Amino acid sequence: MDVDARLRELGLELPTPMTPAGNYVPAATVGDLVYLSGAGPVRSDGSMVRGKVGDGGLDLDAAREAARLTGLQLLAALRAEIGDLGRVRRVARIFGMVNCAPGFNRTPAVIDGCSDLLVEVLGDAGRGARSAVGMAELPFDIAVEIEAVVQVST
Repeated sequence: MDVDARLRELGLELPTPMTPAGNYVPAATVGDLVYLSGAGPVRSDGSMVRGKVGDGGLDLDAAREAARLTGLQLLAALRAEIGDLGRVRRVARIFGMVNCAPGFNRTPAVIDGCSDLLVEVLGDAGRGARSAVGMAELPFDIAVEIEAVVQVST
C-alpha cells in the first residue's frame, strides 16, 4: 500500500514528530516491532489540546479530535523511525489514556478518534488490540496520550 498516496487522498499531512519531554526516545525498534512512546494531541499551530474530558472543558467530539491528532503524531513518529509507512504490516496494540473528570466513562469512544484514523490511513492493518482508560491527570494537562506497538516488514 502506498501510504503517502493514501494520506494525500485523505487530505492529511503528518506533523513534525513531538520532541521527547524526558529521557526517552519517540520510538524503539525491536525485531519487527516498533514501540511508539506516548504521544499527545498537537494542533497544526503547535499548541496542544489540554483539559479534562467530561467536566465542561472538553466534550466527547473535542476529545475524539484530540485522539485523532494524537494518531497523526504516532504516524509521524513511526515514519521518522522506519522511513516508509508502507512497511507497516499491522498495528499490534494501542494503549489510550484519557484525561477525564470523575464519572466520565466513554474512554473507548474518545480513543476511537485515533483508531478510526489508523484504519483510514492503513486499512485493516491499522486495526489492532486496544485499551482505553481514564486517568486523573496526564502530563502537561493534555487531553489524551496514546502509545502503540506496530509490526513492520524488515
